[in-house]
Amino acid sequence: MKEPARERTIYLDRLKAFRDKALIKVITGIRRCGKSSLLDLFAEYLLRDGVPPASILRINFESLEFDGIMNHMSMNAYIMERLVPDGMTYILLDEVQQVSAWERAVNSLRLVPNTDIYLTGSNAWLLSSELSTLLSVRYVEIKMLPLSFKEYLDFNGADRHGDLQTHFDQYLEYGGFPGLTELLGSEPLTALIEPFLSGIYNTIIMKDVVQRNTVRDPALLDSVVRFLAGNIGKAVSVKRVSDYLTSAGRKTTSDTIDNYLRMLESAYIIYRAGRYDLKGKMHLKTQEKFYFADTGIRTCLLGRRNWDYGFMLENVVYLELLRRGYELAVGKIGTLEVDFVATKPGRIVYFQVTAAMPDEAVRERELKPLRSIADNHEKVVLTMDRMPASDYDGIRVMNLLDFLLSE
Repeated sequence: MKEPARERTIYLDRLKAFRDKALIKVITGIRRCGKSSLLDLFAEYLLRDGVPPASILRINFESLEFDGIMNHMSMNAYIMERLVPDGMTYILLDEVQQVSAWERAVNSLRLVPNTDIYLTGSNAWLLSSELSTLLSVRYVEIKMLPLSFKEYLDFNGADRHGDLQTHFDQYLEYGGFPGLTELLGSEPLTALIEPFLSGIYNTIIMKDVVQRNTVRDPALLDSVVRFLAGNIGKAVSVKRVSDYLTSAGRKTTSDTIDNYLRMLESAYIIYRAGRYDLKGKMHLKTQEKFYFADTGIRTCLLGRRNWDYGFMLENVVYLELLRRGYELAVGKIGTLEVDFVATKPGRIVYFQVTAAMPDEAVRERELKPLRSIADNHEKVVLTMDRMPASDYDGIRVMNLLDFLLSE
């Protein structure tokens, strides 16, 4: 087994690209996905590049070391006292939302010459707060996720030409939180992973959802999350969730469910994929789908109960496409459905995801929605079948693991 690699290259390269630019760099993502480690990696990069240690100001507001910084005035004073007189000061602020009115301090520091500011936060309110109003377009968001399958292999020192299926099965079940890799060599594995994932989930729910939004019924919120966990990749409406919970004896309203879904999105636990009518060229407001930021959370909540291999594969592909910078929607074309319409500037790709295509009938079923799209954009079917990439009337069929490991 080779020596594990720990760098999150895709995100580190983005920080490097914006270094010394007159923009505040805001790193967002679910708790424990590696935002703090990314700031550490960036600080190490700066040191290797010749930046003096005194020019790197690293503050983690969840550390008791900085417990006295409680508002924007004390935060501003602490940082101003430590700016270097000559040259750039790199200000790296972790979980900055812990500080009251932090936006005002950041906006003031932005006006100080020779400062380069980096922030992390575990809630989308970070950018829907006063910061976006104060800064207008003077910030750039770097959206971070748990480990991709490629990163997962690197973190575990695994050979990409070895037994990929075993590693992938483990990745699919336990997810890609970076801290998980320290447990994988231990026995009994399940006894360690379950409390690890439960701890992450409970912290996110309590700190980033219940406390931040003053949720009055945490048990109902938990029921909503568990319903979504059992319906990954399936069309879901607010009414459907509400009706299900009501039938289970938990009376609620559609407005409450809608608010809970938005809270969960803001904490980066779930991601929403809306529907797009490929013929009418319009976004639809019904029958959206939800995917989890990490498949391990889904396993933590439900175990292998209601396990649908195909939908779990969809979840992994959804996250991978997000990492690659695509905006995603579920494609509707008549009565047919395309799993993902992936778009970014200058490119549109249609994806179908299937566990296997054991015979011609299944293959034709998976190809039919893509064949129904009357344009020349790229069309891809991803499958766990182990076979050379092939082409059917311009539709590329590719092994899903090969896709995850491709550039």
